[in-house]
Amino acid sequence: MSDKVDRRAFLADGIRTAGTVALAGAAGVLAGQSSRAEPMVWQLDPDKCIACTNCATKCVLDVSAVKCLNCFDMCGYCDICTGYYEMGYLALDTAAENQACPTGAIVRRFVEERSGQRFYEYTIDKPLCIGCGKCVKGCALMNGSLCMQVEHDRCLDCNECAIAIACPTQAFYRIPASQTEIMKRKAVTALASRAQRALQSAGGDAAKRQEALEMLARVEQQQRWRAEQERLQTADSRRRTDGDRAAGTSDEERTTNA
Repeated sequence: MSDKVDRRAFLADGIRTAGTVALAGAAGVLAGQSSRAEPMVWQLDPDKCIACTNCATKCVLDVSAVKCLNCFDMCGYCDICTGYYEMGYLALDTAAENQACPTGAIVRRFVEERSGQRFYEYTIDKPLCIGCGKCVKGCALMNGSLCMQVEHDRCLDCNECAIAIACPTQAFYRIPASQTEIMKRKAVTALASRAQRALQSAGGDAAKRQEALEMLARVEQQQRWRAEQERLQTADSRRRTDGDRAAGTSDEERTTNA
């Protein structure tokens, strides 16, 4: 009798031990997956941004984490930049009353003159930028190289971003931290062209070749993100269509039964 009890106890202990090991293994797998999961950050899609000024006024920070940047691959280096100058400018100089930016955050620097035409480079003094988007709206009249992006070294990465909630075009997304940016479609195309030219001209220069490959990696990353968003949007539209059809069928059945 005692032998049977001992065997039963042994088997019960074995089953409990196996169950514990299995649970521990599953927990380990989940913990491993959790630890490997990449953190997500807020970013905005400049193709959906309408420069509504909410980025400047809705951020929980005193000075918004959203800043303007210039995509030089798209920039025309214009003498009369509609992102730099106020629409009713009085003179083509750097006087404050002629600048569109309320804080003077856009730095205008002469680059060269060709065939009687002067070209200027426009960069953003980010500490001065308040994310109002006034320059972005002006630049949209020309090449549209100025756009807004979240600066992750400033962003508090709130669970619910106040700007995202207020955004009228739902331009804010959670993206992998390694991606960091969402580029305009035109900017991606321009970067791809520059990368291909750089790769062709790199020759045996390993550093230049690596730089070109890194640009192409950025292009591929942006293309994958766009493709995934389009897939999600298509799936969501299909679900809504199916839901509308189901609701319509239910209404017809209720009408018939009545």
